[in-house]
Amino acid sequence: MAVAKSEPTRILILGGGYVGLYTALGLQKMLRANEASVTIVDPQPHMTYQPFLPEAAAGAIEPRHVVVPLRRVLKRCHVLTARVNKIEHERKAITVEAADGHIEQLHYDVLVVALGAVARLLPIPGLAEQGIAIKTIGEAIYLRNHVLTKLDEASSTLDPELRKRLLTFTVVGGGFAGIEALAELEDMTRFATRYYENIDPDDIRWVLVEAAGRILPEVRETLGVWTVEQLEKRGIEVYLSTAAKSFENGHVVLSDGTEFDSETIIWTAGVKANPVLANSDLPVDKRGRLEATAALQVVGHPDVWTAGDNAAVPDLSRTEQDPTATCPPNAQHAVRQARLLAKNIVRVLRGGRPKDYFHKNLGAVAGLGLHKGVADALNLKIKGFPAWVFHRGYHLKAMPTFNRKVRIFLDWMLGGLFRREVVSLGQINNPKEEFARASRS
Repeated sequence: MAVAKSEPTRILILGGGYVGLYTALGLQKMLRANEASVTIVDPQPHMTYQPFLPEAAAGAIEPRHVVVPLRRVLKRCHVLTARVNKIEHERKAITVEAADGHIEQLHYDVLVVALGAVARLLPIPGLAEQGIAIKTIGEAIYLRNHVLTKLDEASSTLDPELRKRLLTFTVVGGGFAGIEALAELEDMTRFATRYYENIDPDDIRWVLVEAAGRILPEVRETLGVWTVEQLEKRGIEVYLSTAAKSFENGHVVLSDGTEFDSETIIWTAGVKANPVLANSDLPVDKRGRLEATAALQVVGHPDVWTAGDNAAVPDLSRTEQDPTATCPPNAQHAVRQARLLAKNIVRVLRGGRPKDYFHKNLGAVAGLGLHKGVADALNLKIKGFPAWVFHRGYHLKAMPTFNRKVRIFLDWMLGGLFRREVVSLGQINNPKEEFARASRS
């Protein structure tokens, strides 16, 4: 009598960021033929390496080189370009909205939730209308063109008040994302002024607003203080222990009474777990993250795995001091968790036991513009040019795929030879404008 062949285990990965991509890469490498099928779902057809977004926005790296095309690298996986709307684990079903707009349901045997985080907006008047984040490659490209377009507009206006408004750029949030975006874009505008006869570097105003009493909480406080001093030496205004009260119509009002007009408001004041998790029957903590075990399984659901920014994974390197400690939401943990997650899934599929995630934080590093940086790593305080080299080396190593590593390295080499590009391609923000104008003539 013939024995019926069992169907391959259906593994469904939600999210194509660090965790989703690295998990899928690991699975397609380790799984045997017909052992399991792997499907990855993300609204974008690529993974974005977010630490390089500030350099992409500032023109140091070609934007296409900081994204990894999922279909190109995941040749043994199914890639579905769709947005997850609902998770129903009791039915083992996921509701998604596909790229063409239709709604469908996907079913699975093993689920990996790697939806990451989204920008955390506060109920500040005018923020939704005036603000822009820098979490996606589209936002990085938009910011680059927007900032350079403001220089073009300021160089041609005859209105001194409008000129002042156009040349005022505001960044809210003093974490790594905010500081690196501020430093890189300030560097870019300073460099660009050499091509404008009527704009001097001193005409440009960059403002940093941070509600806490310090910046860069991931590094020791002395390095945070040093970073503030370096920013202020470059003419950047830093407001600590200061909250934003309003951005209506581009008029910035701060909690200390400071008011000014700004055409550019970059919002980097924190993230929150993907809100789709609240629309699921899986357990979440008070911050909206999935409750996870140290083995990266969702508590009470051994067939659901999770890691990265949307997961509350116990930090075993700190639980002796704080039993409730969880891993911070950064790329260092996300990449390492994903690699273990893929191995754990394969172990369980083959009847083994998963291993716990343990990783002691190696430190943190931030770029502060060209040839400038700060690092608190391996119990060393590193500043200036050495920290900048360390920053680039670390992230180049962490960038997925050899293809992207080479392209980014060549971007840096060409930038060193010919300097960065400072041309605005602002037309891409409204590509049909000229076509519409021609139709009316």
